[in-house]
Order: sequence, then C-alpha cells, then structure tokens
Amino acid sequence: MGEVSRGGLTRGDYKAWDHDRGLQEKYTPFGIVEEDGGQLHITFGSSSKTSDFIVDALEAWWAALAETEQVAMARLQIKMDNGPESSGRRTQFLQRMVAFCDAIGKPIQLLYYPPYYSKYNPIERCWGILELHWNGTKLVDVETMLEWAKTMTWKGMHPIVALSRQVYQKGVTLSKGRCGRWKTDCRATLSCPTGIF
Repeated sequence: MGEVSRGGLTRGDYKAWDHDRGLQEKYTPFGIVEEDGGQLHITFGSSSKTSDFIVDALEAWWAALAETEQVAMARLQIKMDNGPESSGRRTQFLQRMVAFCDAIGKPIQLLYYPPYYSKYNPIERCWGILELHWNGTKLVDVETMLEWAKTMTWKGMHPIVALSRQVYQKGVTLSKGRCGRWKTDCRATLSCPTGIF
C-alpha cells in the first residue's frame, strides 16, 4: 500500500514511486473459483500466506454458502496449486483440512496441479485480470484496494471480496508424535490422488 505503481505511471495523479521504498503494509490474496457457477471469492490477508490462512479462507467460504448449497454437495473437490503452504505433505495444512472435513461432514478430495502448469489453473487467470483491472491505480490504502478488487469482473460477475486481519505464524508444523495420531484419519477423510493428469 502506498504511492506506488508499476513504472511510476498512475491514473489521474501522475506522480508515483516506481519502487516500494520499504513500505510496511502489504496484502496477500487467496482466491477460490467455483467451477459450476464461476463465482470468484478473494480474501486479502494482511499477514503471511500460510496453511492456516488458506484453510481459514476455505472455512469462511463454506460458512457463507447457503445451507441448501451445503446440503446439495456430496463432497468438496478442491483443485489446488502446488504451493508450499497447501502441499499434500504440509502437516499443518493436512491437519487443518482433516478438521475442516470433520466439521462440515463432507469428504474432501484434493487435486493438485503439477508444477509449472499454472496456465490450467483458473485462479491464475483471475490474478491476471485483477492486475490488468487495477493497473496504474495507486492503491494508497486497504479500502482502495478492496474497492478496486470488487469492481473487476470474472465471467461477467463481480467477485466476493473479504479482508483478513488475522496474524498467522509462519513455519507451523506438527511434531512426529502429533502426526501419527491423525495420519490414519487423513487417509480416510481426504483423498489426495497423485496421478491426476
């Protein structure tokens, strides 16, 4: 956040820094694209992008669904990138996903895009559209950022945009003793196929 814009160009006010100059306020987006309807959900986090941030955003998305939509789903199939925060080997992520699965009472299937296949992941195209949409805009504060994100369109619809001010600790992992207790639950609850392509 600040008087920053790529290349020093802005819309309207023509003065902007072309480097961030050590700005402290930064936000990380996390997105969900619903395949059936095309609805885009974006959560901006003011802390680090961690396994906990991802699962908290998924839980908030689920809680916002209408009860009829929740009941109609036989299972959740989540297609994910292969980022380190959501890796199928990340113990904190898997523990949180098992807890989420237990809480909603639905099986969850995690499908991972192979490395370097981001062009097939619809959320990556959403980020490109968002970048083009606010290109040249000085995102001087969080309100400006959120309002610009809300006005972009994806498949003819505006996204549902949220802000998380929760502070997340980086590098949270489970000890080997704690992993053993839920590994069996993980295999039974989450389906993580290895050969999806």
